[in-house]
Amino acid sequence: MADGEGWPTSTDNPAVRRLSDWPAEPLRDLADEFGTPLYALDLDRVKANTGRLRSAFPEADLSYAVKANTTRPVLETLANRGVGAECAAAGEVQRSLAAGFPPHRVRYTAVNPPARDLDYVCGLDDAGGMILTVGAMDTLNRVAERGFDGRLCVRINPGVGAGHHAKVSTGAEPKFGVPYDRAATVARRAADRGFELVGLHAHAGSGIAGDDLSDHRELVRRMGALAADVEDRLDFVAVGGGFGVPYREDDPALDLDAVAAATREAYAEGWRGGANDTAPPQLAIEPGRYFVADAGVLLTTVNTVKPTPETTVVGVDAGMTTLVRPAMYGSYHAIRGLEPDTPRRELVPCDVSGPVCETADVLGRDRSLPDPARGDLLAVGNAGAYGYEMSSNYNSRPRPAVVAVEHGEPRLVARRETLADVTRFEAEAEDS
Repeated sequence: MADGEGWPTSTDNPAVRRLSDWPAEPLRDLADEFGTPLYALDLDRVKANTGRLRSAFPEADLSYAVKANTTRPVLETLANRGVGAECAAAGEVQRSLAAGFPPHRVRYTAVNPPARDLDYVCGLDDAGGMILTVGAMDTLNRVAERGFDGRLCVRINPGVGAGHHAKVSTGAEPKFGVPYDRAATVARRAADRGFELVGLHAHAGSGIAGDDLSDHRELVRRMGALAADVEDRLDFVAVGGGFGVPYREDDPALDLDAVAAATREAYAEGWRGGANDTAPPQLAIEPGRYFVADAGVLLTTVNTVKPTPETTVVGVDAGMTTLVRPAMYGSYHAIRGLEPDTPRRELVPCDVSGPVCETADVLGRDRSLPDPARGDLLAVGNAGAYGYEMSSNYNSRPRPAVVAVEHGEPRLVARRETLADVTRFEAEAEDS
């Protein structure tokens, strides 16, 4: 890519970036330089999405759900813009601190945390005001046993769930948080035991949009009412932030301003319902997907074209070990041909399949694509969230490379794994 030629500029800030908005030639240049499969991340788009969230929620505390994409440049980009880090595991805490998030802007949201995770987080010498979130009385006891005396948040199960798939709807799942009717008691007990109780947290689910917004609003209302019950102890109330992005080409963009207005109204309604005439604790949101999904694409090369009576099977070098969302959730990702002559090719029905010996290893079924040929480069859209993050070595396949682009200039984020990498830990165990 020569001096960022053809790459979108930082002023390109539509509500959503569709796969068709990505310029083909710079993506071909990236594939030529770094090979495929390859995740390409546009850091300027991450910045633009941050600005849009801040504009919609100007008075809220904004954090990033780190699990969506933990690559170092993404974390550094958000840390440099004052965004907080919401971490679901000790490794995410470690990554966030290393990327420059100040400890007081890091929140560890523990879900049935392993002992090793709690040992690490509670033993940090530079915790510096980091917030630890507990979702069970038992977890509170485990934290106390480790001598943690920092800031504490209690995760609530609000009894309201939403999201793009049942597997990511968290608000009504017993696994997540203290039951709503016991929440005030647990919060007060935490404060009475000497913890610095600073917040309450709840999350309806991931990919919330459209019909899910009524459930999100009800969650926020309930959290406002709960906050009023323990208001003298709190700095903030976090209401999640799993805001959806449109994965299909014709899906409308989320009206973020409308979501923000509904969130504020529901929070105020719940707070007033608690018969409280003081100002409520600060509202906090923690999106993940919204920051990064449309800032990433997956590039993959066609290696096999097989006409069948039902469809044309297009075999590519990326599969469910590269991008698991279609296999795991039935998720749709737009797929586009990037060859210069694709506009002149006839469209044919295709299934885009990976190299894994699983029926589920299909990136897209019933897609209309320009007549494919071996060696063609394809792009898979909205791959910036839960793409590389959920990749695996199943079938002993090396994980892909990742490149980040800023101001049109690419840099390698993660090198492509080799076959030796796949067995490295076994070899090291044998040598030890």
